[in-house]
Amino acid sequence: MTTYQVDLFRVPMRGPGDLSGLHKLIAEGQLDPRDIVAILGKTEGNGCVNDFTREYASKTFAAALASYLGCTASEIESRVALVMSGGTEGVLSPHASIFARRAVAAKQGAGKRLAVGVAHTRDFLPEELGRRAQVEETAKAVRAAMEEAGIDDVKDVHFVQIKCPLLTAERVEQALARGKTPVTDDPYGSMAFSRGASALGVAVALGEIPPDVKEESILTDWGLYSTTASTSAGIELLQNAVVVMGNAEAAAGDTVIGHAVMEDAIDLRGVMAAFRSVGIDAGVGLSQEDSDRVVNVFAKAEASPDGKVRGFRHTMLDDSDINSTRHARGAVGGLIAAVAGNGAIYVSGGAEHQGPAGGGPIAVVARVGSEWVA
Repeated sequence: MTTYQVDLFRVPMRGPGDLSGLHKLIAEGQLDPRDIVAILGKTEGNGCVNDFTREYASKTFAAALASYLGCTASEIESRVALVMSGGTEGVLSPHASIFARRAVAAKQGAGKRLAVGVAHTRDFLPEELGRRAQVEETAKAVRAAMEEAGIDDVKDVHFVQIKCPLLTAERVEQALARGKTPVTDDPYGSMAFSRGASALGVAVALGEIPPDVKEESILTDWGLYSTTASTSAGIELLQNAVVVMGNAEAAAGDTVIGHAVMEDAIDLRGVMAAFRSVGIDAGVGLSQEDSDRVVNVFAKAEASPDGKVRGFRHTMLDDSDINSTRHARGAVGGLIAAVAGNGAIYVSGGAEHQGPAGGGPIAVVARVGSEWVA
């Protein structure tokens, strides 16, 4: 079996079109553009239907990589998972996480190390979003990404990031013109359906829920969820782009990933547990040494659908000026950043079927010593 190493680079962005961090890594020889398999970005749009910072960033990264590799931007989009999540409310800082995978001569030390696999579903028809077809195709893609990553055991999967489509007024009309009825005619509401169906696809693939999950359970049965899924909807694609992160024996390097589940938006214990999963005690905040070990943190956030957090009413769902996903990102982002000592963390809003209702998974990628055994 080929030994490979996954390198993760976190680069700040001054705007959705700022690729200076990418160019610098390549110019300094730290990164070969041929090795890039996924780019996860946090852009400063509103994270809603009309957040075009996601598409702008995706197209800009694709064009830049195409120029380096001498191919078309479309070819880049089909081989590299470009996942842009809009919304950097509060202390969240715009940045990109660049995943590169390269073959190495040999592995140093024992234990499993960070592994990443990427897969894409087929394009979805508008009427398939938020329905069984999206669940089933996502499950297939997750399994394919696991195989690519060399991850044999579902217990070694710690975070599954998915970029999924949404419905626009035009896409709804296309379906209706063919005599098909979409799950909703509300573009914003379609984001939740797409995220939820994609998350249940992860749960099916990892054996967290039965494979015959009923279509009517989507956005109704909050007892069905994945503990590792993170899904983000956008206008910029028609298929699901799937990035599976975990640990594998075949992977080399000094980086591992672990995760925990936040039970609600103020679950500090869940945050601490995520750091402990990679051997970091964050009980009094991270020391400078431990902070330097953390490569990035990935998490989901949402306003609890029952309108309460630990019995106290919240107003995130009733605010007509600021969307609830923006409130949730700001709140959870502040909580995690306070522990991590860094606002350049990936916090995505809208956690339907991604962890328990009102909560969500949180994963930490960190460097460890050669003695670490995952």
